[in-house]
Amino acid sequence: MNIVQPNPPPRAAEEIPRDYNFAADILKRNLDAGRAGKAAFIDRRQAWTYGELAARVDCFSAVLRSLGIRREERILICLLDNIDWPTAFLGAIKAGIVPVPVNTLLTEDDYRFMLADSRARLLVVSEELFVKFARSIGDTATLDHVIVSGDNGHGHPRFEDLLATAAPEALTAPTVRDEICFWLYTSGSTGKPKAAVHTHADLAFTDELYGKPFLGIGEKDICYSVAKLFFAYGLGNALTFPMSAGATTVLLADRPTPESVAEVLKNHGVTIFYGVPTFYAGFLASSAAPQRSELRLRRCVSAGEALPADVGRRWNERYGVEILDGLGSTEMLHIFISNRAGEVKYGTTGKPVPGYDVRLIGEDGAVVETRGEMGELQVRGPTSAIMYWNNRAQSRATFLGDWTRSGDKYLEDEQGYFVYCGRHDDMLKVSGMYVSPFEVEGVLQTHPDVLEAAIVGWPDDDKLIKPKAFVVLKSPEKASADLARALQDHCRAKLAPFKYPRWLEFRTELPKTATGKIQRFKLRAEASNPSS
Repeated sequence: MNIVQPNPPPRAAEEIPRDYNFAADILKRNLDAGRAGKAAFIDRRQAWTYGELAARVDCFSAVLRSLGIRREERILICLLDNIDWPTAFLGAIKAGIVPVPVNTLLTEDDYRFMLADSRARLLVVSEELFVKFARSIGDTATLDHVIVSGDNGHGHPRFEDLLATAAPEALTAPTVRDEICFWLYTSGSTGKPKAAVHTHADLAFTDELYGKPFLGIGEKDICYSVAKLFFAYGLGNALTFPMSAGATTVLLADRPTPESVAEVLKNHGVTIFYGVPTFYAGFLASSAAPQRSELRLRRCVSAGEALPADVGRRWNERYGVEILDGLGSTEMLHIFISNRAGEVKYGTTGKPVPGYDVRLIGEDGAVVETRGEMGELQVRGPTSAIMYWNNRAQSRATFLGDWTRSGDKYLEDEQGYFVYCGRHDDMLKVSGMYVSPFEVEGVLQTHPDVLEAAIVGWPDDDKLIKPKAFVVLKSPEKASADLARALQDHCRAKLAPFKYPRWLEFRTELPKTATGKIQRFKLRAEASNPSS
């Protein structure tokens, strides 16, 4: 059977004691190591030491107790990336209260649903985001308190004022490793968000299985993540991994742009950079991209969507650092398949991270027996979420005993590397044969004029599905019928004949989730008539 069974997990990952609190553990290990005076986070205000962070965490825990919020109750956190984010997240966990960090880019209706679904007793929100909650606050029966981070409290207590008046009691709730620790709502492309429920041990496992062995992260590293802290990817990148090693993380509250990220990389001497494919491509195309001599990068990571091989190669040529492309999910908390430094094979997602097993399931429901044959990827490992909160049907469809469905189509090549073929719902069947949108997009992106591309299924005159391309050019003014035909010819030369896009439409941008994933379902719904 084609089940990849890597080596057993590192010994340290098996030794998480039953009585365990992640926040207390990660803070204590840094203080015990003498890092009280070392910078843990740098935001637009200042550098914050591990000692200052520990004190803020204890103060916030005291604030929660003073508000009467009890163990296992939830608080909703909607904060921009600054020191208040780890303070609130770790402060809740240390107190045995369940933080529910949410995406800062959602709608008022999304937040209304999350407040009601989580039954949060407290909302902690950035002043800039308060307007999206204003009408829901009085309508949410379980919501008793609101704390605002920033200068304008909008009539509610300010985060910094409460910390300043709290007594920093060094108390830790007597939690256990398998206890509910935090939730993360998925950024699903359709339907209501689903809250993946994770335990205290899950965070520690991601560091032991991926952070330490794949990044080799140490206390001298400076980290920056394009993905924000509220994402599972960003949470590991900017909090779990660097704090576990005593490293320093730079936090950027604003939306990352090539210009702002270039300044962060240069000014702070970032050594570990976590990006997403869309950002890497945009950064390479930007005039703001710095020279290799201006940077100190030693590790670069990509996740969120498969990395086009051409983007990886061009980054490596320009900066002399490989991009370690990997696959993770909210349900599994972080990366469980990855390329490894020195063994990168661009165009693949890599091999299973030791400690995780993966398998491919064919359309007949059986395990795929042959390498090179496509199937739906399933994974098992110690970081899988317990369930989706209040959603038994989706929980049963996703969490299959030890195995978790990823929703991704993959194949395993002859060298044991896993090759992404697309999301289960995005796969096209053209003339009876499967077409991977990602494969066609990757070919389009090798053309020197193309910045990014998306492929969707589109009906022809006979209502048969064929590929259609939506393309963003590096120079939008070059869009023309001649260039569209040239791009189609470019695909014909590199792909099997049935895979080339029958139509091509130029766009100035593509719809994406906050993680940078292309929302192909929106293109199918919004597309105009074929332009060529």
